[in-house]
Order: sequence, then structure tokens, then C-alpha cells
Amino acid sequence: MRKAAFALVALVALAAWALGGERALAQEQKKLPTVGFMQLGADPAPLFELFRRGLGELGYVEGRDIKIEARFAQGRINRLDEIASEFHALNVDVIVAMGAVSVQAARRATTNIPIVFAAVLDPIPLGYAESLERPGGNITGVSSFDPEQPQKQLELLKEVIPNLSRVAILSDQDIPRSTSDGANPFEKANDGAARALGLEPHWVRVKGPAPDLAGAFAAITDQRVQAVLVLEVPVILRNLKPIAELAAKQRLPTLFPGGWENDGLITYGTSILNTVPRLPIYVNKLLKGAKASELAIEFVTRRELIINLKTAHEIGVTIPADLVRRADRVVQ
Repeated sequence: MRKAAFALVALVALAAWALGGERALAQEQKKLPTVGFMQLGADPAPLFELFRRGLGELGYVEGRDIKIEARFAQGRINRLDEIASEFHALNVDVIVAMGAVSVQAARRATTNIPIVFAAVLDPIPLGYAESLERPGGNITGVSSFDPEQPQKQLELLKEVIPNLSRVAILSDQDIPRSTSDGANPFEKANDGAARALGLEPHWVRVKGPAPDLAGAFAAITDQRVQAVLVLEVPVILRNLKPIAELAAKQRLPTLFPGGWENDGLITYGTSILNTVPRLPIYVNKLLKGAKASELAIEFVTRRELIINLKTAHEIGVTIPADLVRRADRVVQ
């Protein structure tokens, strides 16, 4: 009797252990919502940290509520297609793509997984959306594109240099082109704004991941330009400090994109830094069942003006007092 009772107890204990193990295994195998984050730049990336912090503010804890697969192409544009394919193979729930080149790679990899973007200037001419209100496909996101910004930036340069007639525009060879005319909408806007103000634009485009900035500034010097407009495009944003240093050596006034001062003479405009905190909100909605095709594309329009008097002194430029008074911030 005692042996039988002992055997019965042992069997019950074994069954309970097995059941508990199955439950633990099931919990372990339960798939957490997974977000793929891709960027052309290098790790660590401030934009990624902004995104991660935003998810935390919405209550998501990595490893408990969500899994983040982050990939950085280290400036190698071909690597983006590999990353997008990895995300497709992992069957992530959402892809967050920073920049138009990342969006293009993600779109080539999948038409089913929702793609949320930032740092895309105008998604409609690039073919990413049918309209801002209802994108219609699997792509949505937040843009800082301001159609008035190119003219306002150049007007600021003209305030500093009243006789300004020739301006260099520094851009990225690899930025995507429009689906309709093969041009880039951002470059078109800047070229048109310059000509509308009676300025002669001289385009200088560099190629990553290791751009020849010295060669670019040699070309700028040859063109006898009076100022440099620096565009908010990937290879440029990764090299703002050396660009500022090279411009200072040539005593050239520079205008940098909003949020990215790095010793530029003037920094003005909207900034992709203000778009990234909105991305977790999109991800949250998509994970809860919303469709990318029905999530309206947002635009961040806050502009910031920063005047760097230290740089002005170094290159021998006098900033008008009225312009200094209008600045949101002045670097002494």
C-alpha cells in the first residue's frame, strides 16, 4: 500500500513538473511584438536612442513588452537592402526606417510589413504615399519638410551678405530621386529658391560612406562662391563638424539645417530631431491593429534660428544686430 501511494505521489509530482515546464516553455516561446529599426548611419545613433526612449514613455519595456532589432548600415548604402531582407525574414511587426534611402530598401523587401519613416522630405513625389491623409500602402510616418524653408534660409544668408550672388549648395549623391522626373524634390526646392532670389546656385554633391570633403571644398573655392548652404541629407549630417571646419578655413559663411549647428554660422529650420519622438506613437497604433494605409503622415513645422557669433568672429563676418535679436539661441 505504501509503495503504491508513493508511486502515485511521484506520478502526480512528475505530471505537475511537466505541465509547469510546458507552461514555462510556452511563455518563453511566446513571440513579443518586434520592431526593426534601420538607419544608414552608425551605432550609437542619437535618433535610435530618441526612438527607444519614446517607446519607454509609452510603457513598453524591452524584453517584456517588445523586442527591438536595430541595424545600422555604417554609411554603406548597399547594406540597407541586406538589413531590410533580414527584417523580412524575421517577420518583424513594424519597420522603422530613418531616411528615404532606408525606406526604399524596406519597400523593396516587403509590401506587407508596415513601414514608419522619419527624415523623408516629401513622400508623395518619391512614390511612398498616395496622399498625406491616407497614404494607401504600407508606408507612413513623420516629415520635417517645410516648402518655405529653402527661401527663408537663403534670405538669412542675404541678410548677412547683402551682395550675395553665388552660393554653393552641399548635398548627397545618393539621395533618392522622384518617381516622375528623376529629380530630388528637396534639391529642386532649393535650386528654385536660389534662382527666385537672383542667386546663382553651384551644386556640390558628395558620396558616402567616406565623402571627399576636401575635394568638395576645393570645387567650392574654384567657383568663387560667397556662402555655403548645407542640406539636411544623410552623408552631410554625418560630417557636419568637418564641413564646418573646412568652411571656416576658407572663411565661408555657412547655413546648417535646423537642429544641427556644429559651429555653422547660422542654423535654421525644422529638424528631423523633432520628428523621431512621434515615431513610437505610430508604432504603438500599428501594434494595436491600425493600418499604415490609413495613418495620416504628419509634418513637424517648428523652426529654430541659432546664430554662432564665435564662428562669425573667426571668419570675419558681422551679423546684423536685428538678426541676433531674432535668434532663438546665440552661441557666444
